Amino acid sequence: MTRFPGKTAIVTGAAQGIGATYAKALANEGANVVVADLNAERGKAVAAEITAGGGSAIFGEVDVAEPESATALAELTVREFGAIDHLVNNAAIYGDMKLNLLLSVPWDYYKKFMSVNMDGALNMTRAVWQHMVKAGGGSIVNQSSTAAWTYSSFYGLAKVGINGLTQQLAFELGGSKIRINAIAPGPIDTEATKTVTPSVIVDDMVKRLPLKRMGTPDDLVGACLYLLSDEASWVTGQIFNVDGGQVFRS
Repeated sequence: MTRFPGKTAIVTGAAQGIGATYAKALANEGANVVVADLNAERGKAVAAEITAGGGSAIFGEVDVAEPESATALAELTVREFGAIDHLVNNAAIYGDMKLNLLLSVPWDYYKKFMSVNMDGALNMTRAVWQHMVKAGGGSIVNQSSTAAWTYSSFYGLAKVGINGLTQQLAFELGGSKIRINAIAPGPIDTEATKTVTPSVIVDDMVKRLPLKRMGTPDDLVGACLYLLSDEASWVTGQIFNVDGGQVFRS
């Protein structure tokens, strides 16, 4: 049994890491998948891997910070697959982000960072929601982080924004039969994490977890598929932590 037969899902930031894992998992569940990313070479490779395995996928180039680019991606999806049912807002500046304080980060970099890591989810949602209405409704998953509840400078601030965006849009979209939720991962073992976070800091985080290991992209798949599927038909506006117990919220 597959949960998304004949449905179409867009996954942004799907050329590698967590996004690629989401895209492959959706294809395995019967969805037509749009592998959306700025990196055409890697994105096309992920789409080719899916189709070689018997799945349905295309690559779509997108800059989520640009509303016109988001709209063009939505239009491409409808031309290729006829509808849009699901969206995963995973794209973010992370692996190569500059580390700095809110008090001293160059303003131009801050604005660029937020335009991708926070505004990008809104741009994509604005681009697809009317297509979802035409399809009879849909579901969206935003990628948050436990950084929203710990000190992480402008990265953490962007994730606070993602959480608020998820909750606000839940009200705006609910009447159109569109649900929107977010996943907040803890430390995940990806190349991007290894690049941006010194190993000594990662090791310290893992020691403090109730479940003392780093997460993997596969650990996030179950939550993503559940939130997108009809199994979560009465779930919206929620932030789901998948973090080994890093953050307790009462």
